[in-house]
Amino acid sequence: MKKIEPRTSRAQNLMEDQVGNELNASQQYLAIAVWFDQRDLPRLAAYFYRQSVRKRNHALRVVQYMMDNNIAVEIPAVQTVRNDFSDPREPIALTLEQERTVTQEVTTLSSVLREEGDYLGEQFMRWFLSEQVDELSRMSTMLNITDRSQGNMFDLEDYLKRDPVGDSRYESTAPRTAGGKL
Repeated sequence: MKKIEPRTSRAQNLMEDQVGNELNASQQYLAIAVWFDQRDLPRLAAYFYRQSVRKRNHALRVVQYMMDNNIAVEIPAVQTVRNDFSDPREPIALTLEQERTVTQEVTTLSSVLREEGDYLGEQFMRWFLSEQVDELSRMSTMLNITDRSQGNMFDLEDYLKRDPVGDSRYESTAPRTAGGKL
């Protein structure tokens, strides 16, 4: 049985925090997916269901990295999510802000890994940095299209029909996922 080391560095603690950040994002995406699904917007719902799974996989990629490096992992509790929105723009704007927050968290973690001289951890986080550029771009585009549609969500549904929900272009270089990718 291998020995699991307690977390001893700021970066290791931030990695565990990142597990929670990604799981929180996953839960919020799930709540948004259900909100759109209840309003008969199937492409928007599918997009956010998929994003929920992707964020869950991101959390488990960090878990796998920690386990591979014999770092103790505790899965943190998730925060309460927002379930109620007055119009379809609100959940999309919320996800853009959420992606900005996750980007800052990933950037901070990457910076701390560099400061601590953890080059393996820094290399591991490069995929997440690239992924966040893509996530911010997608959410910004969705919000722009939402604003141009002036409340007609079928325009956004049509956009998602042309730009299908799927894995990121960075998926082939993604780190392993604990328990396997969903």
